[in-house]
Amino acid sequence: MEEINPWQTLQSELKYDNNWISVTEHQVINPTGGAGIYGEVHFKNLAIGILPLDEDQNTWLVGQYRYPLKAYSWEIPEGGGPLGEEPLKSAQRELLEETGMSARNWKEIQRMHLSNSVSDEISIIYIATDLIQGIAMPEETEELVIKKLPFEEAYQMVKHGEITDSMSVAAILKAKLMFMTGDL
Repeated sequence: MEEINPWQTLQSELKYDNNWISVTEHQVINPTGGAGIYGEVHFKNLAIGILPLDEDQNTWLVGQYRYPLKAYSWEIPEGGGPLGEEPLKSAQRELLEETGMSARNWKEIQRMHLSNSVSDEISIIYIATDLIQGIAMPEETEELVIKKLPFEEAYQMVKHGEITDSMSVAAILKAKLMFMTGDL
């Protein structure tokens, strides 16, 4: 099947813009020929996630209150990486900021779109190994709790719906698959 764009954009208007996102409203003709609107959120950073793993298959989760959800969330260390910056450099900075750790070995395991029905946000997820503990330096917007636990426990948290952050779910399930197939 040929991959063509069935949408026709008639007009676009920037409705909101800040340092992290912009929101554009498009007047469109949809795939069935009807007139409509489409809102698009443009992210000005990459979403970066890191699954740290030590030699005993322990990992670290970061707990924090997520304002948009109005709920507490357990997640892998993650944050934003400037679009012009090497993603691995962003990952190294985020791991250090949130956990105080650095790693000697890095492996990119997943690239994904986080909510492609309304945004262009791209996520890159890494596994970090051969870890070195230092001091966490969270940003002023972060009040974090750091929890070390066996990887299998984090996997069980995903299975039981206790971890719902999409990058964390993807990272943990991908790592579980890599453990099962011997790719990790």
